[in-house]
Amino acid sequence: MVSLSTWFRYAAHKFEYSISLSWKKYTVGQINSTEMTDAIWKSFFQGKLTFPQWIKGGEAMAPVVAPTGGTVLVRKLATLSPKELFVGDIVLLKDPEKSDDLIVRRLAAVQGYEMVSTDEKDEPFVLDKDECWVTADNQELKAKEARDSRLFGPVPMTDIVGRVIYSLRTAVDHGPVDNSRVAMFQDLPVLAVELDVEEMVKNNKM
Repeated sequence: MVSLSTWFRYAAHKFEYSISLSWKKYTVGQINSTEMTDAIWKSFFQGKLTFPQWIKGGEAMAPVVAPTGGTVLVRKLATLSPKELFVGDIVLLKDPEKSDDLIVRRLAAVQGYEMVSTDEKDEPFVLDKDECWVTADNQELKAKEARDSRLFGPVPMTDIVGRVIYSLRTAVDHGPVDNSRVAMFQDLPVLAVELDVEEMVKNNKM
């Protein structure tokens, strides 16, 4: 049973998302000022803040994603900026080496962060605006095995599809993922209202 306060928090997140999404469409000329109000309410009443996504397996993000693969619940974000994505968050992003594929990695740094290598031969550098650095959770893997920013470098924030907030490895092994404290607080009402484990099980290819 979802409490009234949780519903209010969820509605506030959804309304903010609807406004941001509609404003973005308006600024790029996809809709006009008259259509913007309709777009806001349509998104608010008919849209969702999450979607399930099947992810291929591998050791890079175990145990968040099982080596055999699994389904994750992804929260949509209207603006891919450090105001909505935080260091420590697990994100779904376009594979820098295979743009048609999606991968899950952890956000380790965002624009303005100075990156210093453990190899003294590498010069330190600062991440440019709208760039981020993503890493695999399995620290024992080498760069080629982990397939993270150590291999392909900084990633454009625009390549991020959303924040992973729940992971279903099997029908009996699932739960919220360990994101930044701020993100987990923000996503709590979204999970309370939109999480449907049975639907995620149907989407799972296991």
